[in-house]
Amino acid sequence: MSEPYVFAGSPLERVDFRRRDAQWIAERLADRESRFLPVWRLAVPVREAATPELVWIDCERRPDGGPEPILLGVLSGRAHFALDVSLLGDPVADLGLAEASYPDLRGVASRLAGGEAAIAAQARHLVDWHARHRFCSVCGQPSKVGDAGHVRRCTASECATEHFPRTDPVVIMLVTNGDRCLLGRQPKWPHPFFSALAGFVEPGETLEEAVKREVLEEAGVHVGEVRYHSSQPWPFPASLMMGCMAEATSEEIRVDAHELEDARWFTRDEARAALAGKSKDLALPPPLAIAHQLVRAWVHERP
Repeated sequence: MSEPYVFAGSPLERVDFRRRDAQWIAERLADRESRFLPVWRLAVPVREAATPELVWIDCERRPDGGPEPILLGVLSGRAHFALDVSLLGDPVADLGLAEASYPDLRGVASRLAGGEAAIAAQARHLVDWHARHRFCSVCGQPSKVGDAGHVRRCTASECATEHFPRTDPVVIMLVTNGDRCLLGRQPKWPHPFFSALAGFVEPGETLEEAVKREVLEEAGVHVGEVRYHSSQPWPFPASLMMGCMAEATSEEIRVDAHELEDARWFTRDEARAALAGKSKDLALPPPLAIAHQLVRAWVHERP
């Protein structure tokens, strides 16, 4: 992989050593040079242009009230924060975001300037986590934000449990058998859309074990060798997609109807045609998805 995947490659320095420095955080929150990304209902503001770009506000335009800003990192000496403005009725008008809109992140991410999709993914992930974890999962009491948005602490003194942003590991694998690859489709997908098989890693599993289990469960195919390929953050809502290549040791497909509508073997030529948009029988995920990149990597391998 020569270029970072969409949602990876953030230019921000995460400066984790600053998160507990209350004075530094307070100074950055009041600094006119600091930038705030106003996240509204998990969407981020984008200004359309030849190359779309994220829209930021300064500290003077921050609305009163609402959740605390979350430190994303520092770039060129300027602190960058995510700000949940979901309580606003119309963030574009209320914040004066000229020529901005709040599009679906999946639709615009691949067109954003380098690294901005990664910043958007980080902001979306953290804002969503805070919204979902307002109470301590140990004792049920309210939790409060700490470390500039990178921890929540239970407010009950007898508990005081610390909670950290979660990331859910997911394996996504291209299973191959000679000159064929195994792809599956869910019932909700439009025809003829297929993708690589995927599933969450369960407690006590290695990546290799998760790949073998998921492929066997979903398609009834046995897998031997598993090779790690690459990974991609996927903030919908909080996954880390870990891409693997897997060698099938059986060919017969037995689809689990609870997981998939269909699964098939496709030849390298069929996959190549689909990548080029020249197939009527197979459509693949767009380039922003790691599934697309796994298929592309396999197609360009020497048979």
